[in-house]
Amino acid sequence: MKKFKINNKNYLIIPALLIGVITTIGCKKYLDAKLQGQPTIGSDPNLAPKLVTGVYNDLLTGDTWGYGNDVHGFSFIAATNIISDDADKGSFPADQPGIGDFDNFTINSSNIFVNALWNGYYVAIHDANYAIQSLNSSNLDANTKNEYLGEVRFLRGYFYFNLVRMFGAVPKITRIPKDANDATSDPTFNTRVSPQTIYDSVIIPDLEFAAANTPLKSAASVGHVTKGAAQTLLAKVYMYLKSWTNVLNLTDSVMNSSQYQLMADYSIIWRPEGNNCAESIFEIESGVFNNTDLGIQLYSECQGPRSGGAGGWTDLGWGFCTPTTTLINSYEPGDLRKNATVIFIDNSGNHVGTYLWDGFRVPSSDSVQNLYYNYKAYNSEIDTANPLYHDSRDFKEKNVHLIRYAEVILMNAEAANELGQAGTAINDLNVIRTRAGLPNTTASSQPDLRTAIWNERHVELALEHDRFWDLVRQGRAAQVMQASGKAFVQGKNELLPIPSVQIALSNGRLTQNNGY
Repeated sequence: MKKFKINNKNYLIIPALLIGVITTIGCKKYLDAKLQGQPTIGSDPNLAPKLVTGVYNDLLTGDTWGYGNDVHGFSFIAATNIISDDADKGSFPADQPGIGDFDNFTINSSNIFVNALWNGYYVAIHDANYAIQSLNSSNLDANTKNEYLGEVRFLRGYFYFNLVRMFGAVPKITRIPKDANDATSDPTFNTRVSPQTIYDSVIIPDLEFAAANTPLKSAASVGHVTKGAAQTLLAKVYMYLKSWTNVLNLTDSVMNSSQYQLMADYSIIWRPEGNNCAESIFEIESGVFNNTDLGIQLYSECQGPRSGGAGGWTDLGWGFCTPTTTLINSYEPGDLRKNATVIFIDNSGNHVGTYLWDGFRVPSSDSVQNLYYNYKAYNSEIDTANPLYHDSRDFKEKNVHLIRYAEVILMNAEAANELGQAGTAINDLNVIRTRAGLPNTTASSQPDLRTAIWNERHVELALEHDRFWDLVRQGRAAQVMQASGKAFVQGKNELLPIPSVQIALSNGRLTQNNGY
């Protein structure tokens, strides 16, 4: 453990892998060693669902300034959207330069937001491991135990999938350290293993177990992991591994399950009425889900339109993650998704303003800092328009869609095309385009269809945290990012740096990514 000072305040750095083993004043994590009188699943039948709930709640983890843990907050937005050609940092140049480093590709291993992601994901994995260990040692009936385990293992597989996409090789942690000495002496806890090892020994087995032991959506409680969610995430993993037959078979299964369908109106998905809709496969729940009435800290606020210039209005947030002209120009004429994705600030000079879906008026450009904002992150300021309205702007109840049925169709199209089934790929692609108000695709050859499907993923899933990782897996990150004006370095910027503080705490066992 080491101390560092910020603004004359002392902070204690604890390795993420030790959180839950070591407690400090103000730390909410508990000791893993059993305390005298501590309940177990055997003595408290309510403990099992509480442990599962705790892992779900890790999805809501968001950190403000990078000094804590982040799973889907400000740091995650930077590492997925702002880093891509979909968005710029936004706000004003001197505001949060550490976030700007993602946008400018000047990021280094000392970036606190990178460390917040490493900490946040390993804390979430620790909680999943603790729940799995407790459930495995319980005397619950087999069906109940396996369903709980399926939910938790899905979440652990998801956490590791994001870690691998962000950092590449990472430590494989699937057990709880016995104590601090165990955590520091066993090289497993601070030695990186290859992404393929993580895929083969954690992610794929976890998702296969989840698919075999969780119910269909129609039989599941709202917000909980389902068979379709596990199959879809597993298909996505196989897409990254280019195992196209597996992708096709899994997406076929989801599409033939009669559990999902596209929403007729794309714009509805990101409004309260779109929460857990027919298109939703898995989303981060907020509101009353899992004993909390809050959402991800700052998710909506940090991306909300910000006052500037003349000012004089109650702004919606900090103005980060502003859509780029590159993204805006990617939409074909008449694409209905464009105005459902981007808030366009009135720049006509007539002071008409911009009216959002709930009637809230954003002033014109003389009063607003930037011209474009992320509509998918907006959460209504009007309590009568939002049944999950909460006075805390920091913790707005905003469900975040992690997996939608539209992506299943697009994965099915990509797999079919790679396997030489052009007819299936074209039909899938046209289903997505029809909902968007566009004519059928004119692509027919395999290369042209591949490009058309990738372009459709871009605009269909814009600002949904996938674009940068898509470009990396497609092998065209350097080409696309450099064309958009971003200083991407091939062979380096595909991955984030391993946080220097984590390398120091591992006594140098953790190695650094190329170029950092």
